Amino acid sequence: MRKKFRLKKDQDFQLVFKKGKSFANRQFIIYKNEKEKQAFFRIGLSVSKKIGNAVTRNRIKRYIRQTFHELNDQIAKNYDYVVIARKPAAEMSFKEVKNSLIHVLKIARVLNQNKEGSK
Repeated sequence: MRKKFRLKKDQDFQLVFKKGKSFANRQFIIYKNEKEKQAFFRIGLSVSKKIGNAVTRNRIKRYIRQTFHELNDQIAKNYDYVVIARKPAAEMSFKEVKNSLIHVLKIARVLNQNKEGSK
């Protein structure tokens, strides 16, 4: 994922937490904050050390990035997203992570329903 599509700075994360809205299921919490003049979405990832070792945390982050990459055309563009992984995400396969994220994105009403999400 290219740099312009990522949230890296703490102040960007804090802005999404303060002004954004949160949506959750058992595996993930997604915060969204609308950015009026932004032509693309940006995502920030948070995977705590409580979830597992570095290998596990990095695997979860790869799965989340890949899901957003695959759903790029279906996700609302003018938002910043922060995705927080919960403990159950540590034992999930890519397909399970993708389905769980699709579920939360539908709850957040940022996923375009025109295309089928799973392949």
